[in-house]
Amino acid sequence: MSVIFSGIQPSGTLTIGNYLGAMKHFTELQEENECYFCVVNQHAITVPQEKKALKTNTKSLAALYLASGIDPEKSTLFIQSEVAAHAQLGWMLQCVSYIGELERMTQFKDKSSGKEAVSAGLLTYPPLMAADILLYGTEIVPVGDDQKQHIELTRNLAERFNRKYNDIFVMPEPRIPKVGARIMSLQDPTRKMSKSDENKNAFISMLDEPNTIIKKIKRAVTDSDGIVRFDKENKPALSNLLTIYSLCSGKSIEEIEGMYEGKGYGDFKAELGEVVAETLRPIQERYNNLINSEELDNILDHGAEKANRRANKMLAKAERAMGLERRKR
Repeated sequence: MSVIFSGIQPSGTLTIGNYLGAMKHFTELQEENECYFCVVNQHAITVPQEKKALKTNTKSLAALYLASGIDPEKSTLFIQSEVAAHAQLGWMLQCVSYIGELERMTQFKDKSSGKEAVSAGLLTYPPLMAADILLYGTEIVPVGDDQKQHIELTRNLAERFNRKYNDIFVMPEPRIPKVGARIMSLQDPTRKMSKSDENKNAFISMLDEPNTIIKKIKRAVTDSDGIVRFDKENKPALSNLLTIYSLCSGKSIEEIEGMYEGKGYGDFKAELGEVVAETLRPIQERYNNLINSEELDNILDHGAEKANRRANKMLAKAERAMGLERRKR
């Protein structure tokens, strides 16, 4: 049994890419591992947020975790801001971080590019992410390939702390899905699918209506070839659609290629739209039952209690190691 931690920002409704690349795998991981799943709302405020929207998105994301199959009896689901140790250890790890290494973070460069001013939190949030992971003795972090750099920094900070103060932090390893780790935009296959894309046809929200899903798939860019064939280099848009089809249906890409041999993109897209809509249907039904329920609040309250117990033990070790503890607890 390994300790697994994963966090997702509540910055909007998740996409089918988030589900296929991450949440779908979480339900499998919880069966044989000790899992902590966190709604990282403190990361969300590194960029401007409207408070009502943030509150709504936070509960919505928690409901989507559960609707996707996270079992609160097997996993710990909680909201980051309800476990104070995250911010406390995050500050301590900032103090062992170097400005130069934070400025080299690709996501900081991307999000700050072209801006007149950005928050200090945007620069310093990687140590908070490291704290999220290290508080639980995490061994495995399921991430997309765009997060590898942050896991490397987490490992560097853990090693630096262990060497300078005391050997208390476990060195986490990233786990990147072999298939579906990076679902791409439906309108630009060179870019990752994003819930913040200004073009609403570029992504499928996990809460999109079936008719909306089908329309978005029909409008997805392809190519002029007309042959349903996986070729990531020469047919990136169609290959992305084939990946989505395979992950939603459970069929291999080769099997899907055979199903559409001699058929055009019209048939392929129409049936893919139905497959995606059917994949999301039970998730949406469970979500709608949860979102305004007392059950959701009870689960999050219980998750916060469990996470606090575990996180506070590691925080106490870290404070003792740095000399921040006046007397033993």
